[in-house]
Amino acid sequence: MAENIKYQINGQLADNTVTVDNKEDMILVPVSIGCANEARIIAEMKAEDSGLREETIKHVFELEKRVIKRLLMSGYNVNTGLYYASVSFRGVIENSQWNPAKNSIVVNFNVGADLRQAIKNTTVGIIGEKGAAMFVTGVQDVATRAQDASATAGRAFTLTGGKLKIAGTDPSVGITLTDSSGAETKITEDLYVVNDPSRLTFIIPAGLADGTYELKVTTQFSGSGSKLLKTPHSAAKTIYIGKAPEGGGGSSGGEEENPLG
Repeated sequence: MAENIKYQINGQLADNTVTVDNKEDMILVPVSIGCANEARIIAEMKAEDSGLREETIKHVFELEKRVIKRLLMSGYNVNTGLYYASVSFRGVIENSQWNPAKNSIVVNFNVGADLRQAIKNTTVGIIGEKGAAMFVTGVQDVATRAQDASATAGRAFTLTGGKLKIAGTDPSVGITLTDSSGAETKITEDLYVVNDPSRLTFIIPAGLADGTYELKVTTQFSGSGSKLLKTPHSAAKTIYIGKAPEGGGGSSGGEEENPLG
């Protein structure tokens, strides 16, 4: 039975930085209204008035994660409706031996039928121009030319968008990469290659391990001459050092008055 729930996501118009000479050529940038973590998801489930206690919902939530991990790491492909997940291996096998230093397990995600239906049931509202906000519209691994949010350690990586230039003296200003365990690496200024309002290129530190990272750019750049913003603004993007998950790609980056709030 087709889903009859309707959704809406809003976007703001922004200048297409690829076509600099055409000021009427606009793109649409999704408006982020926050980050829904596990606690938020459970709260939303409880708000559906399911009659279940919050402790029961948490138990089921954790049980689903545990079972899916076990199935995937046992060799099953998993289809939840929202996504289809499968496992693949990376690296060359030498002497018929698995070497964790050279070989790794990768989980690939593709959009499932339920989520494709939700996309069909979603309308997009255009709520004006982004104005002074900073935003990210595209990424590229300079080494491989890939634009799927994959990056190569020790090689250059480029962000395109608006008002990305790193400027200001606030301690939070700069570029950081945070791995899945919460360990943060700040990109030192000597690794900046291009630091322009519409293009930011820097070298990914060579020592970073493959995996999923949150890339965050924080700046006081305002776009109004030498005037700096009093409060730093940030834009965040999920990137993958190594190969990006199939059907994956980075999450949308946008202005955050309170980064990651």
